[in-house]
Amino acid sequence: MSVKLKQVFSGKRLDEVHALYETAFPASEKKPFSMIVSGQGTGLVEILSLEENNRFLGLAIMAKAGDRVLLDYFAIADEVRGHGAGSAALQALRERYQGMRIIIEIESTKCVDEEELVLRTRRKKFYLRNGFTMLPYYIDLWGTEMEMLSNGQPCPYEEYLDIYTTAFGTKVSDKIHFLGD
Repeated sequence: MSVKLKQVFSGKRLDEVHALYETAFPASEKKPFSMIVSGQGTGLVEILSLEENNRFLGLAIMAKAGDRVLLDYFAIADEVRGHGAGSAALQALRERYQGMRIIIEIESTKCVDEEELVLRTRRKKFYLRNGFTMLPYYIDLWGTEMEMLSNGQPCPYEEYLDIYTTAFGTKVSDKIHFLGD
């Protein structure tokens, strides 16, 4: 599968991205979509449509600061999930952000609910299988414990937090806390 990344600012494709964003992520982990859209105006946020032959496959919302880019939100449309679109999209993101440190947050696999643990473990294995490696710390992201990954490059907590401060301001970054190793 060949996935193309297209930055979207308006129109039908942005509506598709927004609809997937609203259904793919828990309310506790979502920023107001208007904040993400306005972030594009600064050049520090990119809303990317994942496409193949002009068909919408998913979304990647990126926040940037210096040589670091956070894969803030990543979702594949239900109808194409499990067919390689996610792996192809991660490869396209690696190419787009070549030379940069790519940071990913995933919900902690230290949870008690067995059904949720299966989903979180599968998500973690997906990123590890696609060449991402664990960073040596956990964070509290608005009340949700998250594990941290990168594209093999170190990224200390302070540099990770700076992405949020740079792209979204302290109203967002002040709600993120270091939980340790």
